Amino acid sequence: MTRLLYQGHASVRITSNDGKVCYIDPFAGEGYERPCDLCLITHEHYDHNAVDKLTPGKRMVIIRSRDMLKDGKYFTYSAFGYDVEAVPAYNSHHPKDECVGYIVKVDGRTIYHAGDTGLIPEMKDLSKLNIDYALLPIDGFYTMSPEEATRAADEYIRPKHLIPIHMKPGMLWDYHTDMKVTSPLAMFVRPGDEIEL
Repeated sequence: MTRLLYQGHASVRITSNDGKVCYIDPFAGEGYERPCDLCLITHEHYDHNAVDKLTPGKRMVIIRSRDMLKDGKYFTYSAFGYDVEAVPAYNSHHPKDECVGYIVKVDGRTIYHAGDTGLIPEMKDLSKLNIDYALLPIDGFYTMSPEEATRAADEYIRPKHLIPIHMKPGMLWDYHTDMKVTSPLAMFVRPGDEIEL
């Protein structure tokens, strides 16, 4: 079964049906002992790129935003059964030419990790992708607010499920911020929770 471990902040670990492991924005929490096959970095802020926490697999591949965005063009990458597409992610704290979000397809599931982004018009294009799980940041200062993430999910992206992440600067997770997300699509997922996709 395909599983997603929410490690806290913006950090997640995905394990495919055949045991291949993909980490996105390693930094927070526990669960880095499982050998990494693929690691995706949305941007180079310290709280998203702690690759030193990873346990390398036999052939670990680390993909950074600069690998997936060049001269305004967004790229794709496939390895270990994962198909990855970079998409726009930006706001006043995160330059458009340095940051990306990721669409990750594995085992018939489509996961959107938005990175550190504001509510941007390009999200409307994502509604065509039939996203199963959208991981949206909600801290309201460096990223979208809970209200904006609710709008992004309900009006723009329209995923099957919304998982709020990146809730409060300096904290892995914050109950009160999470509860401000009012979308009926929202899931209550805490650091250390692992869900079947």
